Formats: sequence, structure tokens, C-alpha cells
Amino acid sequence: MESFSGSPSEAEGIHRFTIVIQETEEVLRKICRQFEKQVEVLKAYYNTDDEVIWQEQALYKVPTSIVTEKAPVERLLRQFGASAVVIRNDYTVFETAGRREEIDALTTALAEYGLIEFVRSARIAIIKDSEGFHKKLKEFEEAEPAQEVVENQYLDQREKVFTM
Repeated sequence: MESFSGSPSEAEGIHRFTIVIQETEEVLRKICRQFEKQVEVLKAYYNTDDEVIWQEQALYKVPTSIVTEKAPVERLLRQFGASAVVIRNDYTVFETAGRREEIDALTTALAEYGLIEFVRSARIAIIKDSEGFHKKLKEFEEAEPAQEVVENQYLDQREKVFTM
């Protein structure tokens, strides 16, 4: 598994998880079926990189003196679209988002200038199809409607049912 992330979705009460793995389609189908059996999920889908728009986010902590005294570092941060999150006398934290290769390239470049700390998020993704996840969710609800909730007929009679 390369990465795992989760967040609320646009549908109330529904969370989505993005799990990145490199496997054959056959293995991905099996994994999706196992998720549906083992974990309380509505539906598990798999997509290729071509079917989604994805990014990762990263935070970089560098010495503030390097940023203020070295023009190449400032240009480098601008080139990668990094923006300052925290500026202190001893360090500055920058954030950026992009593809793994872009984040790796900035990490390598900043290492030459005294990178103090680095952290990367897991991949986040949305489906390219304009109707996206919500459409898939609606199709699933139509194909497999939720079972009607049945109240336990004995809940209000607890003392009578559970006495010894």
C-alpha cells in the first residue's frame, strides 16, 4: 500500500477513502470485494490514475535565514508554488501540493539548503467524470436499496423480557 487517506464526502454521513496500491485489475477487484465483506462500506470502487485527478500535499520546514538570505531558495519555492504557513525567527514552514514527483523534486532541492523537516500527505483524489462519486453512489442505491430499518419490538419491554 502506497498511501491511505479518508475524509467526509459531499454526501452527508458518507466518508470516502483513497487507498493507493499498484496491482493488477484482477487483484483490485478481489480487494474491493473483500472490503465490502469485511468492513462496513457501501461500495468499494477502483480507478486508474487516468480516471482521477489527484494530488498530495507537503509541508517543509527550513531555516528562515536560508529563505531570507538566499535568492535561489525563494525562486525555488515560487517555482513549485509553495506558500508560507508559519514564519519564525529560527524556521519557516512552507506548504505545497502536487504530484509525488514534484514534491520529491522540491524535497531534494531543499535538502541542499538545510531542510529541517518534511512531511507528505497521502494522495487525495476525485473522479474526472463530471458527475463523479455522487453519481456512483446514486447508482449503487438504485441497484441495491438499503434495507428498511426494523426496530426491535422488545426494546420498550426490557424489564419484562430480561428478568430472571
